[in-house]
Amino acid sequence: MIASPSDLHYFIEVANVLNISKAAKRAGVSQPSLTQAMKRLEESIGTSLLIRNKSGVMLTQAGRQLLAQSKFLIKSWEQLKVQALASINEIQGSYTIGCHPSVGLFTLSEFLPTLLLNHQQLEINLQHSLSRKIVDGVISSNIDIGIAVNPIYHPDLIIHKICDDEVTFWSSNLNKDLQKIKNDECILLCDPDLIQVQSVLKVAYKKGIKFKRIISSSSLEVIASLVSKECGIGVLPTKVANLVESRKLYKMENFPSFHDEICLLYRVENRSIKAIQAISKAIINALKQKD
Repeated sequence: MIASPSDLHYFIEVANVLNISKAAKRAGVSQPSLTQAMKRLEESIGTSLLIRNKSGVMLTQAGRQLLAQSKFLIKSWEQLKVQALASINEIQGSYTIGCHPSVGLFTLSEFLPTLLLNHQQLEINLQHSLSRKIVDGVISSNIDIGIAVNPIYHPDLIIHKICDDEVTFWSSNLNKDLQKIKNDECILLCDPDLIQVQSVLKVAYKKGIKFKRIISSSSLEVIASLVSKECGIGVLPTKVANLVESRKLYKMENFPSFHDEICLLYRVENRSIKAIQAISKAIINALKQKD
């Protein structure tokens, strides 16, 4: 049996009158119910709180210690209830947003400044990983809101499509040897762990497109930077390629591509939480306007 805050209230009544029957009447419950409440408390704490005698009861040492802290415990419980209700009814509290680092580069700055300015009681934490791990984090409630690429349907999730993207081949100067496809020196830069990359490479090989060397990197930003410096051609999402400022990248014509959907997701039971609603609205509005 697990004690409840009501059991603590009943214990205070017993401690005040040192009589189970009188305490039951004052609390408006039956004597058996109050006796059971005291039993739950004693089992939860692991020791006796009351000593029965002819006139009623007296407190044990543990009982006196509990009485001394009981008002503080009840106050803390009431504060917890207020905070829990506030998290549903008010835009405040601590929330974790998860996304791939590359996705974060072209999404977070679009909505976070305004969101934090408008809701100063919000505390935002950021977590970055592969999209499939972000989805797993939302499912397991370790992440409150995810921004993921091509998330798979899950019954516990609400998924909103935000915008489209395209993964394909990019170059900065096709006149350079390392970026000439028909030149035996052509180098490809990519993240081979991404499903999108595996898909476009498979199609490219079927078309007879070959590369002398492949340089792998887990950072799409590093790949984009190297492509801009004419180190080779790269397989990149369009939104990442467009982030390159030092030199414009060019999408290579007639090369295979992979369509991506960037989506927002959170758990179904969180749909009524005001903060989740506010964060989701800010993300969707900002990114749909940019798309």
